[in-house]
Amino acid sequence: MSTSENFISHLLELRKRLLNSAVAFLLVFICLFPWAADLYSILAHPLLAKLPKGGQMIATDVTTPFFVPMKVAMMAALLISLPYILYQVWRFVAPGLYLHEKRWVLPLLVASVMLFFCGMGFAYFAVFPIVFGFITSAAPQGVAVMTDIDKYLSFVLGMFVAFGLAFQVPIAVVLLVKTGMVTTAKLREIRPYVIVGAFIVGAIFTPPDVVSQFMLAMPLWLLYEAGIITAGWMLRSSKAADIH
Repeated sequence: MSTSENFISHLLELRKRLLNSAVAFLLVFICLFPWAADLYSILAHPLLAKLPKGGQMIATDVTTPFFVPMKVAMMAALLISLPYILYQVWRFVAPGLYLHEKRWVLPLLVASVMLFFCGMGFAYFAVFPIVFGFITSAAPQGVAVMTDIDKYLSFVLGMFVAFGLAFQVPIAVVLLVKTGMVTTAKLREIRPYVIVGAFIVGAIFTPPDVVSQFMLAMPLWLLYEAGIITAGWMLRSSKAADIH
């Protein structure tokens, strides 16, 4: 097969995988769309539960009550279809990988998705109640807390991304060790700097209260330690396999 034919076959395969991913996303979105408002209510529950009695959220634009729940449905559809989309990505890249690369790339890919979901869940169930409780209690006397639903969605998505990425720390640590860019001994040596950096990241990506900053910094540190332990275990397993 010539170079041009090989290139065209790769493009056709890529188109197939992208089409499969798009169809999966659209099918899930169509199924979720009738319940878009309910999905937004679930997303808004952590804030609504902390509002004073009679408190509510508001919509400042004419089209916001329609488009914001639709965005939530799209986000939910993407999360639900993400495993299948990543499977399509894997089917596209797997033929180009060596056997030993396939052995650790696929587990890391699955672990990365699971950790991202865990980060989102941690933000929703653990961080949001504390953050919104602090924000509503800090409102001056006579000020009604009525958040715009679009701005609330932007805030929540930002927090989801921040915590989802924070929970990728073990994956980053394992990749650094696996590729030989750094050793586990060096990672343990720079631990104090990592702890300081975790609290700086917590101060940047969370509201200005100590509790929420601490709740991002501590998982970052603990996940860093988990990454070191996992990387060390993988190295030992790899050496044992080479011996046998």
